[in-house]
Amino acid sequence: MLTATHLKRIFSFKDKEQDIKLADPSTTYSPEAVLNFYAQTYPILTTATIEGPVINDDAIQYKFVAQIGTKG
Repeated sequence: MLTATHLKRIFSFKDKEQDIKLADPSTTYSPEAVLNFYAQTYPILTTATIEGPVINDDAIQYKFVAQIGTKG
């Protein structure tokens, strides 16, 4: 018999060579909404893009990748 389960979502990003894992604020949020939610706390995420999803170790993993650019 097959059993369906919900996979946990994991969000992460890299800041100054340090991997930061973020908790899922709500399972009803889209990955874009989660990015906007955390951009208030981590300004580097305001220009980030989303990579994923990748299913690994019974979890759905999304990576926020900051777009570093130059001014002017």
